[in-house]
Amino acid sequence: MLLIRCPVCGAEGDETDFHYGGEGHLRRPATHDPEAVTDEAQRDYLYARRNPKGLHFERWRCDRGCGKWFHAARDTVTLQFRACYGITELPPAELIEEARTGPWAGAFPDPAPRKTGTAKTRKAGSSGKSSKSGKSNSSAKSDGAKTAARTPRRRATS
Repeated sequence: MLLIRCPVCGAEGDETDFHYGGEGHLRRPATHDPEAVTDEAQRDYLYARRNPKGLHFERWRCDRGCGKWFHAARDTVTLQFRACYGITELPPAELIEEARTGPWAGAFPDPAPRKTGTAKTRKAGSSGKSSKSGKSNSSAKSDGAKTAARTPRRRATS
């Protein structure tokens, strides 16, 4: 059984609470210049997929909680999830480094050089502090309340 945690809403469950969406980090060849797309590039986009033994990057959808898509890095040998992260984010730097060889070589851009200085890092989830997305955690919590407020409610009939 696979145990998964949604990085968006924090819902946890087994694989039946989530929907597998195939290989992650696919790029459409026609995104920037549709006229320059070759038949081979379109064929590879539609049908060619990596199926490595070991580290694999996948898309998953949270059916139990928020319904959002996210990426996950999973070891196909041990079935262990190494990381789960937002759909628009890159994997953690250590996984990108590990993926530089083998079937994922060239799939990710070179990481930007990290600045060395006195910048303090904060744990995600610390109350009232900024998270990686730039939002404070208190405003992230209020987003859920706003969503709930927009949900139409039935009126009681008497």
